[in-house]
Amino acid sequence: MTYEAPACSECGHPMNSGGLVSVTREDNGQRICRTLWRCPQGHVWWRWMDRPTEPLQMCPFSNLFR
Repeated sequence: MTYEAPACSECGHPMNSGGLVSVTREDNGQRICRTLWRCPQGHVWWRWMDRPTEPLQMCPFSNLFR
């Protein structure tokens, strides 16, 4: 299976996977993983692992994942 890394919405560079983060989802209180993505310019994005079709969101805690 081939997977193409997403491009950063800020600078357009291809991003690298940054791992998983367990987060409590506000809408239902469940702990679910978010996938982290980083670009070479230092932008950090994430999305819910169980919702892969949703767009990436800028991570509000990017300074923790550099």
